[in-house]
Amino acid sequence: MISVLKAKKVLVTAGPTHEYLDDIRFIGNRSSGKQGTEIAKYLHKLEADVTLIIGPVSLELSALGKIIRVETAIQMNEAVIKAGPFDIAICAAAVSDWRPKEKAKTKIKKTFGDKPPVVELVENPDILKNICTSENRPDLVIGFAAETDNLLSNARLKLEKKGCDWIIANRVNSENPNMGGDENEVTIIKKNEEIKLKRQTKEKIAELICETIVEDIST
Repeated sequence: MISVLKAKKVLVTAGPTHEYLDDIRFIGNRSSGKQGTEIAKYLHKLEADVTLIIGPVSLELSALGKIIRVETAIQMNEAVIKAGPFDIAICAAAVSDWRPKEKAKTKIKKTFGDKPPVVELVENPDILKNICTSENRPDLVIGFAAETDNLLSNARLKLEKKGCDWIIANRVNSENPNMGGDENEVTIIKKNEEIKLKRQTKEKIAELICETIVEDIST
């Protein structure tokens, strides 16, 4: 049986971004890149032409098709533009919304009596929105929403604001250690449908997400 994803160009973004204050310190988050990587693995099994653009992680990434490693949001945005266009885009990366306006040329040191340094932040590129509004928009664009509260309402608002086709919502707080862990619990939100996937391994969540994609593009 020929996979409906065979030779489809699919983008997967995964992992965190690091926005540097100096050569040592950065603004980042706890994303491990595991969920996005598992999605890329399963798509590769389905014979899709996968490009995985991934932030700084410590994962084994062999046999995943084309892999592009980046550190910052600007690098990820540029890599997405350069690697496209795509038939499907799955934006699972936890991209920093902000970055320091200027990176210090040397390590920021603490001196006795000094006031804490003031860091001016500027907005990073909105990679998901840029994909959704591009001239070569993929046929299917899927974003992720990691929320601490009002999970479904905040995720649905993001779906509308970004202009994507699906949002995959997952809760991230002290009671739900999804970010960085080996398990996840998500809700696939489409414009007129919600599909809840119970807590299970990220490998199984990835399989179910990919099977839902196959069903969606087969109809």
